[in-house]
Amino acid sequence: MSRILTLTVLLFSFLTLTAQPDPNKIDQLIAEAQQAYGVPGMAVGITYQGKTFLAKGYGVKEVGKPGPVDENTLFAIASNTKAFIGTMIGMLVEEGKLNWNDPVHRYLPYFELKDPAANELLTIRDLLCHRAGLGTFSGDVLWYKSERSAEEVLKQVKALEPAYPFRDGYGYSNLMFIAAGEVIKAVTGKTWHELAQEKIWTPIGMDRTIWSVDMLADNFAMPHKPQPDGPDQSIPWVNWDNMGAAGGIISSAKDMIRWMQLHLQGGKWEDQPVYPVSIQAQTMQPNNSFRLSANALKAMPERTYSGYGLGWGLMDYAGHWVVSHGGGYDGMYSKVMMVPDMQLGIVILTNTMKGISNPLSYELLDLFRGSTGRDWIQEGLEGETANRKRLADRLAERTEHRVLGTKPDFNPEDAAGHYEDELYGSLEVTWDGKTMELHFGQAPHLDATLTHWHFNTYQITWHEPQAWFSFGTVQFTLDNQGKVHGMEFDIPNDDIFFEEIHAEKE
Repeated sequence: MSRILTLTVLLFSFLTLTAQPDPNKIDQLIAEAQQAYGVPGMAVGITYQGKTFLAKGYGVKEVGKPGPVDENTLFAIASNTKAFIGTMIGMLVEEGKLNWNDPVHRYLPYFELKDPAANELLTIRDLLCHRAGLGTFSGDVLWYKSERSAEEVLKQVKALEPAYPFRDGYGYSNLMFIAAGEVIKAVTGKTWHELAQEKIWTPIGMDRTIWSVDMLADNFAMPHKPQPDGPDQSIPWVNWDNMGAAGGIISSAKDMIRWMQLHLQGGKWEDQPVYPVSIQAQTMQPNNSFRLSANALKAMPERTYSGYGLGWGLMDYAGHWVVSHGGGYDGMYSKVMMVPDMQLGIVILTNTMKGISNPLSYELLDLFRGSTGRDWIQEGLEGETANRKRLADRLAERTEHRVLGTKPDFNPEDAAGHYEDELYGSLEVTWDGKTMELHFGQAPHLDATLTHWHFNTYQITWHEPQAWFSFGTVQFTLDNQGKVHGMEFDIPNDDIFFEEIHAEKE
């Protein structure tokens, strides 16, 4: 091959690798995906090779209302907050204010795990990589819609049973990130969000980003819950302040583009360091690796590893290193994906609980790397249908096993009274002669009416709409003398585990 021909081939290869996808094609793809999934509104931000490639809204902020979503519309980013916490802890480590391997009890003496050995050994690093021994989402019932403070939530963790030996598995734990937020407060005297404002949001111009629903003022999307038939239903925003370090940030596509660019530029903003790039060697490298299951490999055969850093999910895809995270809030899902070697970052913010963000992010990644062989959108739709059928089957199973014509083995007034659970705390059952009600101690937004289902089991009808669950029952248990002794819950869902509550009547 001649030298000229060789240079021509190399130039063609370089242009092919660096050619940008057609912006109009990207825009059309996103709009079509939004329609296919029936997402009321979403905002998408893409940064590519150091510049904003796309920052745009699609659809409306609330079903039935005309307000359009734009690049500045606020959405809950939920667990995408965790990367902010990991980065800020890294900053404190670089400043010499703490160490990744410092024991947590040095900063939070009130915070304990049930396993004494794990409690003694638990480090800051352990908090941030989901290896403390708790099961995925275990204990979320403690903070969910609760009026407890973060510290009060953490004081109850000692009652949780571990799901696996300490540092011998992976269990996604919001509670551990709540603890990390409290470590920041103990070390600096500032709340996690005050430090985020000082260290990150203000320096890089994330001027729309806030940390509480109480701060919502203008141009924000409303959360929605999908319905079996018909359009998604708008639901109220839910206060997540007590678990904010695990999922409390509310932001926009435009601001999140800045967050991704900060990382893709090695911690620099406008050539000025915001954090040392050495932090990425900790937060963006596997601290907890997991085995790739047969199902995982079937879904993505090109993947060779998967793990969790310190606030980031990590994997490879088609030879590229991918740093990402998802987020799920009451009525909103989000996704952040970065591919450092391509200088590509994608953020997808939605105002409903439909799984568009993951397949759409891979569809976009494929377009930027010049591959269009896989229909991620269609695969995602099929998976969405399968997941909804799975939940419907779980609910149908309860109905199919209902035995009509039965009566409880106690009078309603005998169930009324105060109940206490080592983990959860106080619950109350009331009976006014006509209606039985259940009150969740410090979580009044979970209060419900109870109606007889069968035997000693009552159906739960929530006073307010609930995003993560709908149908549920509570069984009243009896002691050897036939008196009401306690309550056991069955509320089918994959996020808030009421079955961890074992309340006993006092």
